[in-house]
Amino acid sequence: MAKKKREEVNEKPRLGMARFEKEASLEKNIEKRIHPRFLLNLPIEYYHVDSPLSHSSFTINVGEGGLMIYLAEKVESGQRLNLKIFCSSGSTLLTLETMAQVMWADEHLGKDGNYRHGVKFVAMKPEDLQKFRGFLNSLSPGLIS
Repeated sequence: MAKKKREEVNEKPRLGMARFEKEASLEKNIEKRIHPRFLLNLPIEYYHVDSPLSHSSFTINVGEGGLMIYLAEKVESGQRLNLKIFCSSGSTLLTLETMAQVMWADEHLGKDGNYRHGVKFVAMKPEDLQKFRGFLNSLSPGLIS
């Protein structure tokens, strides 16, 4: 039955990241994420925990538990990064600070010269978490509790 579903999905036209996440859950039969993800390009600033040198980049998707981000460098799994996430809520610019742990990184440099990374939040001030939840809730009211 699962094989038939996979074949049906493969016949459908590719419609971007939403299909990718659906395919992943079909093949593994489990969804590891606790929180929904939103395809969203937000500017970020990041720096390694042991370095004051910051770099600019952006998100691919966002969720309450973490982000998928593009970085010009490959960061190994397990390493921690300090992040500043910039997002707008109405006419207000929000700057949220968090520490994140790299969970995975692409093995190969993308065509655009960046590596994709999945990071999970490991430390965020309660007030920043509340602002971030509010921002995510504004994207899809009622989806974030």
